Amino acid sequence: MSQWDDVRYFLAVARGGSLRAGAERLGVKHSTVLRRLAELEDRLGVMLFDRLPSGYRMTGAGEDVLHLAERMEAASNELEARVFGRDQRLRGPLRVTLPQVLATHLLMPDFAAFTAQHPEVEVELLPSHEPVNLTNREADVAIRVVYDRNALPMNLHGIRGPEVAGGIYLSRDLLASWKLGALERLRWVVQNHIGIPDWAGGMAIAVADELFRTTDSEAQIMAVRHGIGMAMLPCFVGDVDPSLSRAPGAPLKTHGTIWLLTQGETRKTGRVRAFTGFMAKRLAAHAPLLAGGRPAD
Repeated sequence: MSQWDDVRYFLAVARGGSLRAGAERLGVKHSTVLRRLAELEDRLGVMLFDRLPSGYRMTGAGEDVLHLAERMEAASNELEARVFGRDQRLRGPLRVTLPQVLATHLLMPDFAAFTAQHPEVEVELLPSHEPVNLTNREADVAIRVVYDRNALPMNLHGIRGPEVAGGIYLSRDLLASWKLGALERLRWVVQNHIGIPDWAGGMAIAVADELFRTTDSEAQIMAVRHGIGMAMLPCFVGDVDPSLSRAPGAPLKTHGTIWLLTQGETRKTGRVRAFTGFMAKRLAAHAPLLAGGRPAD
């Protein structure tokens, strides 16, 4: 196994369970993964996967190769991180993963200010709520809302930021119609994977049985703006939107704490240190808004 690049393709298929999943992990075409995997099997003289209708299942030889491949990956990542960590230049790529709603509705002006200060740093945003492997350099910095500090991996370095609160919001027009008695019940606008918040009891507004479902936060926000119903939104979204109002009687809910996360040698690089230091100050400035400090209507 002299060609590490082919081993990366093997690991992607092993972890994804199919050629398609492996290709998506690597950001390449399905045919590329098929070719590179075949080349590796030809070179080793063994079949690494059984091709099944349900996907790719590792053979016994594949299981043996997997352990060696993971060791190669760890060594490669350590080497890359050590070299990367010595780079004190304020230039080059910087991959940052964070929830889409934080990027779109709160931090984009701060990203603009950072890039203006450091024009040679090439920032790549990776919007996602999903965990990323900073050890494998899937990203250089992760900005996450963390519910349980003890759940953070021990190998990550964290800078703690402000707490994040959410509330129940609806359009001002919809609220006005309800106050005039034109509407008795209002529907929830929910994201499919989140559903109706269980902490929203005590509202003065009666809730309809029918839901309006979306698959992402941006569609949910737009649905609320257009008067379809009410939804749980972060205070940094709802409180700054002049078309929205907090639902009468609805409490605020603290959802977690923002953390800036980096790993090992990576956090020692000049551009990572510059970014985390800059963003920590900006997040501290946003703390009142994030916590819902703006008074309700």
